[in-house]
Amino acid sequence: MQYFTDTDMGLDLRLVNLSVESAFADHGRGLVQMPPKVYITLPEGDFRTMPAYLPSLSIAGVKIVNVHPNNPRQGLPTVMALTIILDLATGQPVAIINATRLTDMRTGAAGAVAAKHLSAKKEIVLGVIGTGRQAEAQVAAISRELKIREIRVWGRNPLHVRKFADRFMEYPCMPVSEEKACDCDVLVTTTPSTTPIIRSEWIREGTHINAIGADAPGKEELDPALLRRAQVFVDDPAQAIHSGEINVPISHGHYRADEIAGTLGEVVIGKKRRSGPEAITIFDSTGLAIQDLAIAKIAMQHGRKIELPFP
Repeated sequence: MQYFTDTDMGLDLRLVNLSVESAFADHGRGLVQMPPKVYITLPEGDFRTMPAYLPSLSIAGVKIVNVHPNNPRQGLPTVMALTIILDLATGQPVAIINATRLTDMRTGAAGAVAAKHLSAKKEIVLGVIGTGRQAEAQVAAISRELKIREIRVWGRNPLHVRKFADRFMEYPCMPVSEEKACDCDVLVTTTPSTTPIIRSEWIREGTHINAIGADAPGKEELDPALLRRAQVFVDDPAQAIHSGEINVPISHGHYRADEIAGTLGEVVIGKKRRSGPEAITIFDSTGLAIQDLAIAKIAMQHGRKIELPFP
């Protein structure tokens, strides 16, 4: 068995985007095995288990990932992850992968795939709500699919906003208010908010939104009224209803599951699409285990490895 370290080093983001896009296509065609992720609640956070089998890549495994919002106070990432890959013929573990950075990258790739297929424009003003690792991952991945003319970023901490702007000095990157950040072509929301922070009236027609932050029950970033104005595409219906952006509005009766426009996989294979250039589209991202397998396949070809005896 091999343990892979530094698995994010040298990975081509365009290749990661393409691999994740292919996994979504398989999902849209019903060619994967992937039950909804399982949540275990802990005193200061939670952890999730995410198993899947992706036949097109001949890979199966499970990721264990935590979310602990107070970790940065201790110098630890909010999200850390470990992926275990199994031999298809025997079930023997063949690899353990440090998937902490890979989780950021595969989520960024999902946002890039959504923006590629759902943005009304190929040259965009990008609005970013939040300044953490996932905000950076979204910008980096989207830049491989669309031409970014300008970034408008909002965050609670001015120091973090300034550091974010320094990270993307190749673009005009302006710190703005939440409302001004929403005056854009593609909006990315990446906060852990449990109350809506994006008002419906701030979003103009034709905007595409990657709703990334809501990934557990009780979280929501968008005004429920905005969902009713938009075409909402989810990564996986069961997960989105349980823990995505639509979970709170559905539980409160402000949105219905039958109003979901489709899945991102269906968009990728051309089965579903935005209704027109003036439509508001939303990608509700919860994170799929097949994304983890897709990026694990690439990482195992590039990451540094250590041999571990097993069994």
